[in-house]
Amino acid sequence: MLLQNIDELQARRPTLSLSVVVCAYTLARWDDLRRAVDSVLSERDTVTELVVVIDHNEELFDRAADLFGADPRIVLCRNTGQRGLSDARNTGVAASRGEIIAFLDDDAAAQPGWSAALLAHYDDSGVAGVGGHAAPVWPSGRPRWMPAEFDWVVGCSYVGQPQHVTTVRNPLGCNMSLRRSVFADIGGFRSEVGRVGSVPVGGEETELFLRLRAQRPEQRVLLDPSAAVSHHVSADRATPRYFLRRCYHEGLSKAVVTRLAAAPKSLDSEQSYATRVLPRAVVREVASRQPGGRARAAMIVAGLAVTTAGYLRGTLARRGGGFA
Repeated sequence: MLLQNIDELQARRPTLSLSVVVCAYTLARWDDLRRAVDSVLSERDTVTELVVVIDHNEELFDRAADLFGADPRIVLCRNTGQRGLSDARNTGVAASRGEIIAFLDDDAAAQPGWSAALLAHYDDSGVAGVGGHAAPVWPSGRPRWMPAEFDWVVGCSYVGQPQHVTTVRNPLGCNMSLRRSVFADIGGFRSEVGRVGSVPVGGEETELFLRLRAQRPEQRVLLDPSAAVSHHVSADRATPRYFLRRCYHEGLSKAVVTRLAAAPKSLDSEQSYATRVLPRAVVREVASRQPGGRARAAMIVAGLAVTTAGYLRGTLARRGGGFA
């Protein structure tokens, strides 16, 4: 009976190798980075290796080398490209060897079973990528003014996303995975988009997955909410000022993504979110008797307006031959 149970467990183990890439750029997130690393290493039955990429910060690299350098499960390297998340991720891909490559933010922590949930879908050869759910961990509780529809501002899952396994355009950047063959076929993340240091821009994963859809239309990208991570929100991001700044830069980023993708319906998801999800949320919050309801309604309106302003500015700058 014991031998039979062992055989059953071995049969359930994934056959594909998994590399996890974590990119870090600042000592301010040192404790977060350590938590992220520990959470990945706890997935020892499914994770082949952990690649930690330090983005142009020698002091952070030295500290990471002191703590992680002797661990054979960890590959520590410097970003060999331009400063920023896009080339840091590309460096991680180049340094890894897994057939599947997962990306976890340095301020996120994988929940038990995260990697197994991602890997389970790759038995289907038609699946090119899989992402999961990211729950915010607020520094002092969720701000009353913060609408759940805008949790994407802090890199987390938001109201309006699917709650079950389904096909999506792209998953969240803090919790996503791709086959290695995708990068071989279509290239890596574009440095024209993506976060650089603390500047709240994004869009690099959206652009890559749009490129994937154009070049591999027969393949699918899945969202599986059971592949869960917790995403820690720093105090400076739990403010209305950051909220509006992030919304504005999201609009700018989407203008760049639209230009790079050059594909029809590239922002269908955003249009549906803006015209269906957000109006319902405003009505709900205005009618709500819960504390902060009207404040959340106001932030939804402001967030949409500022994001639209950023997109329009980016579009106009593009037509004028520049971008600021």
